[in-house]
Amino acid sequence: MESTTSAAGRDRDARATRIAGYGFALAAGAVWGTTGPLSTALYKEGASLTGIGFWRILVGSLALIAYGMTRPGFFRIDRRGLLLVGLGGGALVALFEVAYQFGIAGTGVAGAAALLYTAPVIVALLAKPLLGETLTRTRLLLAVVVMAGAALTVRGGSHGSGVTTIAMPSLIAGIAGGLFAALSYAGSTLLGRWSVPRYGAQRVLLLELAGGTLILGIILPLAGQPPIVPPTPGAWLYIAALAIGPVLGANFLFFAALRRIDAAPTAVAATIEPVVGTILALVLFSQQLTAVGWLGLALVVGGVAAGYLTEGEAPDRVAEV
Repeated sequence: MESTTSAAGRDRDARATRIAGYGFALAAGAVWGTTGPLSTALYKEGASLTGIGFWRILVGSLALIAYGMTRPGFFRIDRRGLLLVGLGGGALVALFEVAYQFGIAGTGVAGAAALLYTAPVIVALLAKPLLGETLTRTRLLLAVVVMAGAALTVRGGSHGSGVTTIAMPSLIAGIAGGLFAALSYAGSTLLGRWSVPRYGAQRVLLLELAGGTLILGIILPLAGQPPIVPPTPGAWLYIAALAIGPVLGANFLFFAALRRIDAAPTAVAATIEPVVGTILALVLFSQQLTAVGWLGLALVVGGVAAGYLTEGEAPDRVAEV
């Protein structure tokens, strides 16, 4: 009787952990959803498009360095961590910042965002061979549903733009950029699932941001796009807000989710981002949403809610592919 009670208690604790992890992932997606409005305000302050990614991760890196200076042993990291997380994770961060801008330029905001949200499907497929996670029919289906919903959401907004008027070379570069952004986002998710339990969220985020800052600091000038210093105090305020919210806050929440649940459901839950971004655009910028966009919102919310319920169940109740 005692062992049965103990097992039931462990099951409740495990379920609570999974539900908390899903909640952290939802919160991370919600904070990431503020990126669009903050970036829009930053553009109005005269900040350059290519420099925004550099400055926000630089500010985030400096904040983490200041934090680490108050924690003895914080900077003591083994060689594997430096190579895999610092160099590899930094390259993924840098790739995302550059590739997503190419995606926006070549396919429009809507097209780039739609391509980006193929990431949950990529994570679901790669998490099994790379991390040994279970690939279930439910997880794969939910990843596809939220991917479709995200695509419809961004296509149905007034900020969306079609690709029919874009020249073919730019369109091809834009599609490639969007897909590389999705791959880098998926790679960061998988790397975080492996590295956060080993090194801690603060160290992992510092390594990735510092590595990304260093790589962008080299690549952007070589590409003829050196980061331009934000021109006004208001611009610096928005850079600080991007660093505190989408860069630091959202990633800490995302890493908290990865400590508790698998990479695939974490990626699904974080797809709430375009829903939050679209709602903020409706409220703050009076942007419109078509019936297609509302359908997309419903698919994302439904897929995320179904994932929440699924992850609350016992693992053995979910069928494996």
